[in-house]
Order: sequence, then C-alpha cells, then structure tokens
Amino acid sequence: MATHRIYNFAAGPAVLPEPALEEARRDLMSLPGVGMSILEISHRSKTFEAIIQQAESDLRLLAGIPDSHHVLFLQGGASLQFSMVPMNLMPAGGKADYIVTGAWSKKAVKEAQRVGTVNVAATTEKDNFARIPRQSELQLDPEAAYVHFTTNNTIFGTQWQHEPDTAGVPLVADASSDIFCRPIDIARHALIYAGAQKNLAPAGVTLVIVRDDMLARSPASLPTMLNYNTHVKERSLYNTPPVFVIYMLGLVAKWLLEQGGLDAIGRRNAAKAKLLYDAIDGSEGFYRPHAKSDSRSLMNVTFRLPDEDLEKSFVAEATKNGLDGLKGHRSVGGIRASIYNAFPPAGVQALVSFMKDFQRRHG
Repeated sequence: MATHRIYNFAAGPAVLPEPALEEARRDLMSLPGVGMSILEISHRSKTFEAIIQQAESDLRLLAGIPDSHHVLFLQGGASLQFSMVPMNLMPAGGKADYIVTGAWSKKAVKEAQRVGTVNVAATTEKDNFARIPRQSELQLDPEAAYVHFTTNNTIFGTQWQHEPDTAGVPLVADASSDIFCRPIDIARHALIYAGAQKNLAPAGVTLVIVRDDMLARSPASLPTMLNYNTHVKERSLYNTPPVFVIYMLGLVAKWLLEQGGLDAIGRRNAAKAKLLYDAIDGSEGFYRPHAKSDSRSLMNVTFRLPDEDLEKSFVAEATKNGLDGLKGHRSVGGIRASIYNAFPPAGVQALVSFMKDFQRRHG
C-alpha cells in the first residue's frame, strides 16, 4: 500500500533517502539469503561483518578517506566525542584551541575544560552567532594540542565555507550536521566526528575518522570504552554496535555514490539552498535571514518574519500543507528549514511556493 510522505524539514533526526528506506523495509522482515531480520542478526555474524566492511569501504570511496585515517562506528553521539576528543588528544597538563560558533561548540568547550586548558580562539557570540569568524580573528596557540571547530551550526544556520588555517596544529572537526554535504579534504583533518542522525542515518551511531598518528596520544589509563585504540583494534566491534543503524548508514553511503558522489551532491545542495535564499532575499524584507551572507549554511536555513504571531501562523499553515518541522530553535526564533542531503529539491520548491503565497496574503 502506498504511503504518503510529507516534506520533513526537521533538524534531526532527519529525512533519509527513500531508496534506503525501501530497502530497509524489505530487509526488516528477512535479509536476502539469511532468513532473519536485519534487527535480529548477530554483530559477530559473517553477514554483519560484510555489512560493516562494505559501509566503511563505501565511505572511503565516497569521501576519499586515505589509508592514514581509521573509520570508526561508535556510540554516545557527538556529545560523547566532546569528552573523548580531549581525553585522547590533549596530553596531561595540555591545552587546546576551540573556535566557538554556536551552542554545540560551547558544549564542546565545557567538556574539554574538564580535561585541560581551553583557549577560545574566537567566538561570534556577541553577534548571536550570525556569522563564522574570519581567519584574521582567530587567536591560535601554536603549542595547542589541536584546534577544534564545528563545521555547521544547525541552530543558527551558519557554516564554514573553508576550514580554518591552523598552521600545522592538528585540526579536529565536529561535522555532525553537514558531513558529506559536499567534497571534503579528509587529509587536512586529524579527526572528524559526526552524529549520524542529521545527514547519515537514524540516531544511534557516531562516525569518527581519526588519523593514525593521533592514536599514540591516548593515555593507557583511559577507561577501555573511551580509548580510540580500543575501537581501532576491534574494528568498532569491542561491544555490540548499533547493527541496524550501521546497516542504514551503509545504505545511505551507497545512495550517495549512486547520486554521483560528493561533487554531485554538493551541486545539488547548493542549488537547493540558493532557491531558498533567493526567495528570502527577494521578499523585500518580509523574510529576514539570521546568518550573514558569507556564512550561510547549505543544510539549515534560518529566517524571521515581521512578528512572532506571523511566524506561528506560518508554521501552522505550513504544517497543514505537508511542510513539517519548520519552527526555529528558541535561541533564534522564527523559521528553520533543514535541507540535508536526502531532502528532495521538490520539497524546497514547495516551501518557496508556500512562502510566496504566505507573503501575498500577509505581507
């Protein structure tokens, strides 16, 4: 029986590719040739071994992940990485640089401060995080253990257009909300982590890509599950991993490859975002963007209307028209349209049409 799907603009858990969902629906009852559900198979089985190896292989092909970097499928979300990164990469009595561009990077700072000294190399909080700091604003310490930044900010709708230049200090990225939205130079990063639930898979797995030379920094005194070396040695199978979510991540990676890879998906994402930003910019001030033009996100488009009552009406009417999840975060208010990799261009077109009609009736 056909199922009607509305357009899901939620910030996460977020929209998934329909071909991946269709394949998962088939495998939910019985994997071909296995006779049991993907939800039931053992993480020690040859079937799952093939699934997790294929997922890693496809991710390496998709993003050009070099042999110098390990691919890990961990648990605890990006929030656990806020602790694991400094615990593993910051030496005793050490220090690290953090660039603060939103709520999640502030949380990362809070956890890192439990481990060592944190230097806030730059922050745009005084601008309500409406922009990404310029390279000239970064006060970087050449003796820092690493430089941490958040690539995309879901709440505020900002995104780094280029990685910060760290002058050789290891670069660590929280890429939870925009990973693989466009080509990425993995080799420039010492470590990248991303909760899956925005651009990769359902909630439950965290992708960590860590350069081999970083592993020597992990103190032997760390709890076993918090040491990256444990998961590298056991190939993400030290304990029972989230089997179904890793399976879904593999399906999404396969889908991205079928779309033409990161170059193609980057062009598609840029076109979707341009369509929406053009509608905002062309509204003669009825719709006002939160993010500055040089810091705008491809993934999360944030904007305001003339007053809060209109914003409430906008969200309510949009929901009735099958455009769901558009209410902005309380830190910014207004509207937030999250248009991740799997979000269809037709959904953006539908939103733009609704915006123009709403302005005609209320402007």
